[in-house]
Amino acid sequence: MGRGRVQLKRIENKISRQVTFSKRRTGLLKKAHEISVLCDADVALIVFSTKGKLFEYSTHSSMEAILERYERYSYAEKLLTAPETETQGSWTLESSKLRAKIEVLEKNIRNYVGEDLEPLNLRELQSVEQQLETALKRIRTRKNQVMHESISELHKKERALQEQNNSLSKKLKLNDKNNEQRNAHQPQPQLQPPPPPPPHNLAPLTTGSGSFEGAVVVRDDEAAQAHTISASMMPPWLLRHINQ
Repeated sequence: MGRGRVQLKRIENKISRQVTFSKRRTGLLKKAHEISVLCDADVALIVFSTKGKLFEYSTHSSMEAILERYERYSYAEKLLTAPETETQGSWTLESSKLRAKIEVLEKNIRNYVGEDLEPLNLRELQSVEQQLETALKRIRTRKNQVMHESISELHKKERALQEQNNSLSKKLKLNDKNNEQRNAHQPQPQLQPPPPPPPHNLAPLTTGSGSFEGAVVVRDDEAAQAHTISASMMPPWLLRHINQ
């Protein structure tokens, strides 16, 4: 026999009501997840129990983003359908909301720099600390990325300068080699011998008639040697005649 249809009314039994709430809440969250995955829809689900306990579900986008999107759509729809007097009131309400958001943002900025921390409880302080740690991780990651990029760029410049230096060294060696080959093919200049020293004594040479025919250079030692040789070659009777 089939299951009967459940009558929709408040369950009077407290225990049964709590069990039904737990089961239906689980099924509702499951259905919300299924429709978000199957239909690629943004879903936000908020459930408060009878004791005031909050149960929520949102898709990959945050709950705040979905609620802000809902407020924009509902506000635009009110502007289209509301009369002018209500439009002025809605503008006033919107401005008050914006001022409240600005105050919250300014308060968060003061908390991030370590100011106005006295009103915060332990849970709020832990939330601020977690947000700061997440921000520090992102900053350190970006800093390391910038440092690696800078080091890589310096390595590239170093390699380029090294290649330029090697190219200049090769050109310099080739230029020196060409100069050596050019100097080797050129004829070497010959050295001229130094001129002889000037003569010390000049002896005039005369003929039998007394006319000058030339001059003979005779050194003192060479003249003495020549006189000795010529004297040894003369006969004795001629020598006696010369000495007289």
